[in-house]
Amino acid sequence: MRSIFGREALFSISALILSAIVVQSLYATVIRPRAEAILAMPAPPAPSAQASTPSGATSPALVPEGPTRNLRSVFVILKDYEQETALILACWALALIAHQARAVARNRRLLSKDYVDVGEGRVVLPEDARAYGRPLESLPREEQDMLLPRALLVALNRFGATRSVQDSAEAVRAECENELDRLDAQLSMVRFTAWAIPAVGFVGTVRGIGRALQEAQGALHGDISGVTLGLGVTFNATLTALVACILVMFFLHQLQQAQDRLVLDARMYIDRRLIRQMRVH
Repeated sequence: MRSIFGREALFSISALILSAIVVQSLYATVIRPRAEAILAMPAPPAPSAQASTPSGATSPALVPEGPTRNLRSVFVILKDYEQETALILACWALALIAHQARAVARNRRLLSKDYVDVGEGRVVLPEDARAYGRPLESLPREEQDMLLPRALLVALNRFGATRSVQDSAEAVRAECENELDRLDAQLSMVRFTAWAIPAVGFVGTVRGIGRALQEAQGALHGDISGVTLGLGVTFNATLTALVACILVMFFLHQLQQAQDRLVLDARMYIDRRLIRQMRVH
């Protein structure tokens, strides 16, 4: 089990580093250059009164031709460091979720195997527990550590030692509850990222408000561009963090549902194929 936890920690650190590299590369090559190009464009003209013609008639003010910057572009929304951090954490969390989902899929494939072949009309006696447990003990170590073979071996060992079907069933139930606790503990880092992403967005919100307040003096003289950009940082950071958090939480709940179903199906497998066949003289 120590080696398993060691591999989990190594994968977690590697996933974080890889997520940071990928997101940083995307920002350096695509997002920030395009955002700077958009912000370098001229601002759209403010609405003005209609221009007067020599005859006294009015006509609309002329609008300069050419593209103008779009502050609602996805590149402008994502350009700041808070959004980059939120995306790194979201990618890290999704990588951890995908890793756990892969482990659940491997465990679920074992439910199609016949680890204990009792046969029709036959029963499992306490004296037979050792014989039925030998094939499980001969499995590869990695497969033995999975839920279904481990719980089957626990049930057989308890049945052989106590000669009690009830004790065997209780041992299976306890093993499944321990597995749920273990799976829940493995998701602690994902829950941390689900909390940290909105916190990073809040940092961007505070920074944007501070930037807008610094430009308030200019707004008093008619230049509101600094205030606008500061408030843009506020709303963009909040928007990105909330969307990333919703995405992470959706896949996290899907994974938890799959884990709960796996443990429930494993208990049903053991009950139908082993516990119900146990008999005591």
